[in-house]
Amino acid sequence: MNLNATLFAQLVVFLILAWFTMKFVWPPIMKALDERAGKIADGLAAADKAKTDLAHAEKKASDELRKARESAAEFRSGAERQVAQLIEDARAEGARIVNAAREAAEAEAAAASQRAKEALREHVAVLAVAGAERILRREINAQAHAELLTQLKSEL
Repeated sequence: MNLNATLFAQLVVFLILAWFTMKFVWPPIMKALDERAGKIADGLAAADKAKTDLAHAEKKASDELRKARESAAEFRSGAERQVAQLIEDARAEGARIVNAAREAAEAEAAAASQRAKEALREHVAVLAVAGAERILRREINAQAHAELLTQLKSEL
């Protein structure tokens, strides 16, 4: 065989194969590669968008957490103020009740003292009358001398 004819035949077969590949094989491969590149680009864009969404969501979550903490602190301070006010009111009410009880006890003690003084005056008056009766050796009529006895009680 001739080297030139073989070389020429191989060149023709190569060119036909190259043309066939360029016409029928290459476009679907390029189309698949372009679709794959598009999917990869879309995936990268989605990943970038997911990153920005995640950063935005994290920022929003931290803002919400900060707001919740501030709200809880405000609620806690309000509750502490209410508790302090309730304690102060309870102390004032307790002091008022103690003062009222003290005044009532003092009034009761004064009334009991007055009753005891009256009873003592009565008793002293009876003893005075008994003593005077013995001194005079005669009976004194308490009904007849009621004014004298009342005056004696007031002097005691």
